[in-house]
Amino acid sequence: MMAHLIAILLAVIIDRIVGDPRSLPHPVVGIGKLITVCDRYLNKGEAKRAKGLLMLIFICTFVFLVTICIVLLSYRIHLYIGIAVEAWIISTTIAARGLMQAAEEVAVPLRKGNFSESRKKLSYIVGRDTETLNEEEITRATVETVAENTSDGVTAPLFFALIGGAPLAMLYRAVNTCDSMVGYKNNTYKEFGWASAKFDDLLNWVPSRLTAAVMILSIRAMGDRTKQQCWEIVRRDARKHPSPNSGWTEAAMAALMAVQLGGVNTYKGVVSNRAKMGNDERALKVNDIEVANKIMLKTVNQFTLFILLVGGAIYAIT
Repeated sequence: MMAHLIAILLAVIIDRIVGDPRSLPHPVVGIGKLITVCDRYLNKGEAKRAKGLLMLIFICTFVFLVTICIVLLSYRIHLYIGIAVEAWIISTTIAARGLMQAAEEVAVPLRKGNFSESRKKLSYIVGRDTETLNEEEITRATVETVAENTSDGVTAPLFFALIGGAPLAMLYRAVNTCDSMVGYKNNTYKEFGWASAKFDDLLNWVPSRLTAAVMILSIRAMGDRTKQQCWEIVRRDARKHPSPNSGWTEAAMAALMAVQLGGVNTYKGVVSNRAKMGNDERALKVNDIEVANKIMLKTVNQFTLFILLVGGAIYAIT
């Protein structure tokens, strides 16, 4: 247990310092290629929902077994090698540094008034149409992405790493990658991606709510709003989101920043009226992207400390 906790801490440090260098192979890229192959051969004909479930089971089983074999072999060679390998694997499932950099790449041209470049950078990290967005809309989209991915991209994998080490963290990432690639409600993926979307919702249920709680408890809200008032906003607005989980961290971010998130988005020309979260106390400005990044990083720090304390307590009493 203690070795796994050390690996989790090292993974967070590795991600914060190194991130995901493009020169190094990344497991998620391999998972994505495997999903693409399954999509090509299975997503056709009849029984698409069953085929999508089959794909999910196959990919999750394959990823879990490969990871557990690598981790066990590494620990058999030497304890320190096992910790190092497990730390590296867990680090590939989290992306705090990458998320921060992606958000900042949107903010840099936006500060200079280069809307076209900012919209281009934003299009890399969101699914909505970005061609006509103004400063406030670009900022809102970026802040929402940072808020949502604080859980999906960082704290949720750490949560599962605490429970089952690198194998379970990688299994979570496999499910999340399946959802991001086929979990859409359009004609192509509504049936085939059903299992991936539902299982991703299930796995994120606890981490999203826990992350929102840690976010509220560890960050001082703008203005004179108390933590209790922030949490009341989260409870009021989180369930308004189309996703059963994303609304929790987005509502928490909105409450802490004293802004309103959500509203009208456009996806491939189709207008989507999303519920609004938070109180409309002030307009969003480009500098709020940096504020969102700081909230995300502090939340990750506190969440990491929390799971290390929980893990340490379990280790001490067992």
